[in-house]
Amino acid sequence: MNNLNWIRRYYESLFASMLQEGKVMVLLGARQVGKTSLIKKMISERENVFKGDGNDFDLQELLNSLRLSLIKSALDNYSLIFIDEAQKIRNIGEAIKLIVDHLPGSMVILSGSSSFDLSNKIGEPLTGRQTVNTLYPLSILELENQYGRLEILNRLDTMLIYGNYPEVVTAENNKKRIDYLINLRNSFLLKDILELDNIRNPSKLFDLLRLLAYQIGNEVSLNELSKQLGIAKQTVERYLDLLEKVFIIKKSQGFSRNLRKEITKTHRYYFWDNGVRNSIINNFNPLNMRNDKGLLWENFLFSERLKTRHYKKIYANEFFWRTYDQKEIDLIEERDGNIFAYEFKWSSGKQKAPKLWLTTYPDSEFKLIDKDNFLEFLC
Repeated sequence: MNNLNWIRRYYESLFASMLQEGKVMVLLGARQVGKTSLIKKMISERENVFKGDGNDFDLQELLNSLRLSLIKSALDNYSLIFIDEAQKIRNIGEAIKLIVDHLPGSMVILSGSSSFDLSNKIGEPLTGRQTVNTLYPLSILELENQYGRLEILNRLDTMLIYGNYPEVVTAENNKKRIDYLINLRNSFLLKDILELDNIRNPSKLFDLLRLLAYQIGNEVSLNELSKQLGIAKQTVERYLDLLEKVFIIKKSQGFSRNLRKEITKTHRYYFWDNGVRNSIINNFNPLNMRNDKGLLWENFLFSERLKTRHYKKIYANEFFWRTYDQKEIDLIEERDGNIFAYEFKWSSGKQKAPKLWLTTYPDSEFKLIDKDNFLEFLC
């Protein structure tokens, strides 16, 4: 993205404090969310910076050698070392530990699009020496800061259909948004999984994503998915875990305090981006031609709320709540010793919490989130 189209990211004002001598700053996130662009922008005015790419064979050979003399000779003069796609380097954790231990004063930034691979490689060698942050598709927090609340309201329909990837938000028209999302789906979406895990039938991954795309807001049965896909339940579980770890989907589990009527053993899955979800089912129809507006709204609010909490460091456990007699609440947050319940509705109006919820959790707070108050909820 060029500077004319640049949308200020939430981390920009925090970047200086995120860098610490003797520690490694790790930035994770899905492909194409802007990790590399953000880091390069933030370090563009710094001197003595090394910029490397984990796909570079020479860099792979240097760091995988774990030969301190070679690594010092190549990198000793740099005050900041940035390695993009760091998960591609087999011994990245051990190599960075050598740098941190033997190149005093150097700061290190690693970025990657695969949390399951990069985290595994750097976890033990860099225990206590790393700070891990995640960058998401553009958030309402960032867009409000860029455009203001009125423009957010004007863009709401577009965000529900095309999502908030940077290239989508700054695209000139909907055709370019669709072209970008289709390319993202075909070229990047599952690349990390297919490269790093032994997936024998990648078409099953897309079939699984399609099934999830139609079940937003509903409990997902692993046994049913297994039957529909014709693969083992254990394989479905592994695929779901991998899809979470490359930031495509997010799992929500049932909330309970051991009330017999509450459902707890199933999960719901949401997509981190509405545009990705719609690209998987090839549906970019306008809202007035859709029968899934409620699903899009629920997915949008769920993912945006998680972004807000992550960036603002609002620590909470998130759940959904449903009983066997179909009483339900979309999002439950357990934070600061309190319970907060949120129901998402596309149409404005009034709604009370289910009586069973109120009697079971009388000290909880319940709020309906609709088009009239969602900005307060997300900002």
